[in-house]
Order: sequence, then structure tokens, then C-alpha cells
Amino acid sequence: MREPPATNPPTAAAASLVQGFQGWMSSNDLSPAACPVRDVLDQLGDKWSTLLLIALAAGPRRFGVLRRTVPDISQRMLTQTLRDLQRDGLIDRQVFPTKPPSVEYSLSPLGTSLLEPLAALVAWAERNHADIRVARARYDAEDAAA
Repeated sequence: MREPPATNPPTAAAASLVQGFQGWMSSNDLSPAACPVRDVLDQLGDKWSTLLLIALAAGPRRFGVLRRTVPDISQRMLTQTLRDLQRDGLIDRQVFPTKPPSVEYSLSPLGTSLLEPLAALVAWAERNHADIRVARARYDAEDAAA
């Protein structure tokens, strides 16, 4: 039997998150359009967006370079993710009048403003990756035994 989770003393960050969530809930509308977590962070939390933003943090990149940077992304998924990031205003797309036309992607000012919080999240993931993998294995083993 699993132990109940330990309660941690609230931090300023936790209080801020809880207050924000309560505000969204008080509007009685947690639809994707009204809830910033669902509307914005769902996109950033997908499989590819964060990796592409990190790749563009180094500077403008052409499509082929991005495809080689994230080799297991399909061309279709790369195209769609870049369109979604552009639609959200996080990246800019510049077409050069060459034959054939070449396209370059870069972070927009809004995308650049995301780098600091994204760096903190990535650092947290790196610090805790091993612990999370251990927790998953423990959970899976307990779940299989149940």
C-alpha cells in the first residue's frame, strides 16, 4: 500500500500558483481559450516545441538544420510544430528570394522572453531526471505486482 504523499510547507511559488489557479477556477471557465495553462503551456509541453525553441536559442536556423538537430522528428511534424510556434508568436519565419526559396526560422522577441523560464525548467529536468526514472520504475513495479 502506498503511503500518502508528504505535505510540504507552502512556498511563495506554490502560493502564487495556487492563487492563479483559484482565479481561473473562479471564472468557472477552464476551457483552453480561457485557461493560460491549457492555452499556452499545452503547446510548449508537447513532444517537440521545447526542443525546437532550444535549438533556435542558438540563433536562426533553416528547416534542414532544425531537422538534423532533432533527427527523430518527421518532416511533417517539424513543419506543423514550426507553424504552431509561429502562430503563437514564439518564432519568426523569413523567406529569402532565392531559387528555390530558402526559409529561416528564429526566435521572436516573445520567444526570446521564454528562454529564461525555459532554462529553469530544463535545469530542473536535468537535475531530477534520474530520480523521476527511479520513481517510474518503482511505480511500474508496484503496479505490476498489484
